[in-house]
Amino acid sequence: MDHTGSYYIGQRVHGRLEGKGTYILPTETKYIGEMKDGMFHGKGTLNFPSGSKYEGTWDCGKAIEGKYTFADGLEYKDDKWHYCDGYDRRFYTEICNGLKPAGISQLTNLDPPRTIPDGCYDCGNGFYNPETRVVIDYKHRFLRNADDDEHEQIIRTCRKGWDQIVGYVPNP
Repeated sequence: MDHTGSYYIGQRVHGRLEGKGTYILPTETKYIGEMKDGMFHGKGTLNFPSGSKYEGTWDCGKAIEGKYTFADGLEYKDDKWHYCDGYDRRFYTEICNGLKPAGISQLTNLDPPRTIPDGCYDCGNGFYNPETRVVIDYKHRFLRNADDDEHEQIIRTCRKGWDQIVGYVPNP
């Protein structure tokens, strides 16, 4: 352990950290990888106490390329990032487990609310069956076939006729 509370398991050359090893910071962040002249240099991984990690290539202590992976397994991507944006505030695990985004709920002023057939959605002017992609009115008469946009909108926003248990499912 040095005067900063950090310690290194690996080779020292003339008092400097060299080669492959493990460097543990006082914050319990652990670097496992190559070192040169006491700095991260070459390939290495920073493992954070939260469970997230940064795998990268280092040049004289500076990360030159790499990827950050959150504790839940989600890899950060600079472009096409679809998590916790202005529209959808759900976390990656919530999306994977089917939690619907917050927003305007599709409620009813009927008391009690109408019973939605199993496997169907109440889309405001009838029931929608996502398997057949058919909308029928509340008297069970054909109204229309749903196109892709309507299908996605109904699945995303409308009340459904079954309970769905969602929750954390660990990766085996």
